[in-house]
Amino acid sequence: MVKPAAKAMPEKSVAERCVPPSSSLLEYGAYVAGEKVEVAGIPEAVRLVREHNDGSTTPDAYVWVGLYEPAAPEVEWLAEVFGLHPLAVEDAIKAHQRPKVERYGDSLFVVLKTVAFIDHQEPTATSEIIAIGEIMVFVGPDFVVTVRHGKQCPLADVREKLEDDAKLLGRGPTGVLHAIADFVVDKYLYVADLMQDELEDVEAAVFAEVSSRDINRIYQLKREMLELKRAVGPLQTPFNALPQRRMIPSEMREYFRDVGDHLSRVCEQVQSSNELSDSILQAALARSNALANEDMRKISAWVAIISVPTMIAGIYGMNFDFMPETKTAWGYPVVIGLMVVACALLHRAFRRNGWL
Repeated sequence: MVKPAAKAMPEKSVAERCVPPSSSLLEYGAYVAGEKVEVAGIPEAVRLVREHNDGSTTPDAYVWVGLYEPAAPEVEWLAEVFGLHPLAVEDAIKAHQRPKVERYGDSLFVVLKTVAFIDHQEPTATSEIIAIGEIMVFVGPDFVVTVRHGKQCPLADVREKLEDDAKLLGRGPTGVLHAIADFVVDKYLYVADLMQDELEDVEAAVFAEVSSRDINRIYQLKREMLELKRAVGPLQTPFNALPQRRMIPSEMREYFRDVGDHLSRVCEQVQSSNELSDSILQAALARSNALANEDMRKISAWVAIISVPTMIAGIYGMNFDFMPETKTAWGYPVVIGLMVVACALLHRAFRRNGWL
């Protein structure tokens, strides 16, 4: 007897598959027509948004998922849900990527370096001044996925600001990308200004009358400026080209140009600060050498002054019977006076030549 074939189970949609347990999921939400809609989970948010957009001539609903240092299964599940490119998913998991803007089909993958200024009460030569992190943003027609690495620049304030303004929410996924980029670039400006202040303080110390010779501190600032330059510089070219991409709606292009202008200003400021740090380091080394030479001149002058009475005392300490003026009562004061006069004349000569 032939058994009947087993009935094929209907394949579940990606959004209905089991969601991996996530400790890195910070927040998610469905946004429809500029309003946040309460949903029970990401699968429900995806279903609600896609059903709304399917029946609309102008799609105005999207999902925003925020992750913090996620594990591979979490990102891979979202990749199935939203159709993320495997190469971009791999970058999001591993982190430590170069700032960039890449297009995969109908979605964008943007990597932004985040920076934060660390203020120390008593900085040392090994103290970290600028902390670097990353925000990776997947932007599609109906979704935004943000993956953050590092404690810098949390996006809670950005999400709250957008949710408080229906007009900002209504700009769609590219509006969220703009808000994140604008937030990150503003942080660049803030950190660049603080680094400029640090460099000015060090510059004043180098050229002060009582100069600081802490070359380690200057080199540390130079190293941190290079870190800031590596975080900001590579983003300028792709971000300036971003408004020309077809994925960016025409009404959003001027906003991205504004962010690009701010980013260009940051790059110029970082470049000038980097050049200033080079000049300060060279000036500090030159001044340190000059001060060392000045100290050596002073030491040499005092050695020369002390050598005169030492020489005279050494001659009269040889205990010969026939030494000049050894048998006279005024011989001792004459020798002492000779020492004093010789030392005074040498001291005057060295001061006139700038050695003392």
